[in-house]
Amino acid sequence: MTGDSEDPNADVQYHLEVSGADVADTVLLPGNPERLEKIVDHWDDHEIRAHHREYRTATGTYEDTPISVTSTGIGSPSAAIAVEELARVGCETFIRVGSCGAIQADMDVGDLVISTGAVRQEGTSDEYVREDYPASADYEVVSALVAAAERLGYDYHTGITMSADSFYAGQGRPGYDEFEAAGADDLIDELVEANVKNIEMEASAIFTLANIYGLRAGAVCSVYANRRTGEFRTEGESRAAETATLATHLLARMDAIKREAGADRWHPGLSLE
Repeated sequence: MTGDSEDPNADVQYHLEVSGADVADTVLLPGNPERLEKIVDHWDDHEIRAHHREYRTATGTYEDTPISVTSTGIGSPSAAIAVEELARVGCETFIRVGSCGAIQADMDVGDLVISTGAVRQEGTSDEYVREDYPASADYEVVSALVAAAERLGYDYHTGITMSADSFYAGQGRPGYDEFEAAGADDLIDELVEANVKNIEMEASAIFTLANIYGLRAGAVCSVYANRRTGEFRTEGESRAAETATLATHLLARMDAIKREAGADRWHPGLSLE
């Protein structure tokens, strides 16, 4: 870091320790810093650009498409800091690459969940907007993630995600000494009835901030556990990373096609082939 300023407009960002020269337009956002290595394994090349606290950043290319990754740590507060500071240095598209718990019985461990929107059961986005403001993913990012999963042949689901602030009580799990939060017994059943697909901890804040700032965001998570069946395995992490990487390349193609056609937004009439 070149200075100690907390000025959010400084060239080098306070928490991430990156400048505009360090990152591409599209950034993948895993929570775990160790997941960065599994993501860049799918790229053609990469270079570590910064590592400060939970924030680890690398930039490289995939099929001649520039791409970056920044880990965010656990939860929406630190994810929001990453989006804020990356936006300040010029990043325009954010794709969360994470893990989640599925809550629909037909979802298998290792499947992917591509979020179309999120229930804002986290407090970070409440600091920005009123509680009934929707957390919606950008449809271009969703389309690119779906196209990537289809091309790679991975099993995936699309739908609404719930983002929580707590891994234990906030997700209906018992806390220390079997503590149970109010409403914990009914939480999963209520979400299932509302056709929510999965639970994780960052997507809704990332979506909300991106929408506020006129940026694009999406999320793809691998299912580690199914809360209905009780199955648990740390599986599918590489598939989520590969899907997000290919989606970044497809988004670049979509953007090029839009420019060639003079269109403001990509739509199904503009072929990716």
